[in-house]
Amino acid sequence: MPELMPAVVAAGKFAEVPQPTLVTLDGLVLRPWTSQDAPAVFEAFQDPAIRRWHVRTAESVAQVRDWIERWQTVWTTGNGQWAVTVAGEVAGRIGLRHTDLADGTTELAYWTMPAWRGRAIAPRAVIALTRWGFDEIGFDRIELTHSVQNPQSCRVAAKCDFPFEGTLRGAGRHSDGRHDMHLHARIRRDADPFEQ
Repeated sequence: MPELMPAVVAAGKFAEVPQPTLVTLDGLVLRPWTSQDAPAVFEAFQDPAIRRWHVRTAESVAQVRDWIERWQTVWTTGNGQWAVTVAGEVAGRIGLRHTDLADGTTELAYWTMPAWRGRAIAPRAVIALTRWGFDEIGFDRIELTHSVQNPQSCRVAAKCDFPFEGTLRGAGRHSDGRHDMHLHARIRRDADPFEQ
C-alpha cells in the first residue's frame, strides 16, 4: 500500500555515510565506539547507578566487546551509539534508539562514568547530539525518557530544554519491575536555547 506522505528522513540516510565524530566548543568529543573501549564500558556497568537503569549487566570485557560490535552495526538503522570523551578518556555514552526514519523521530539514551559526574557531561552531550539530529539528519522530534525514580535524568532534560510532556505508565522495564516513565521531547521548530 503506498504511503500518503514521504519519509521525513530517507531510509538510507545513515547507511550512506560513516558515523561522524561530533566535537563541541567546550572540548567534549562524541565518537564511534571501538573495541579498545570495552574495559571502560565494563567498568561503567560495575557502577550501581548505571546498573539500576539498565536491563543488562556486563559480566566480562569480552561480552562488552560483543555489545560494541552490535553498536557499530546498528548505525545504518539510525540507532547510533557514541562514546563521550574528554581529552581521550571515556566520560560517558550517548545514543539514539527507537529511531523511526519515516516518521522522523528518535530517542536519546545516555549515562555518565562515575568519575565524570557533576561536570555536565550528559547535558553537553545531549545538546550536541540534539543539534546534530535536527540540523544534519533532519529529525522532526527527539525524545528523552527516564524512570520517574531517576531525578538526575529529569535534571538533564530540564538543563537541555526538553519540555516535560507527561508520564508513561509502566513503560520502562527495570530489574525491580516496571517503572512509570517521564517523557520529555524537543521538536525541530523549537528555538535552540543554546545557540551562540
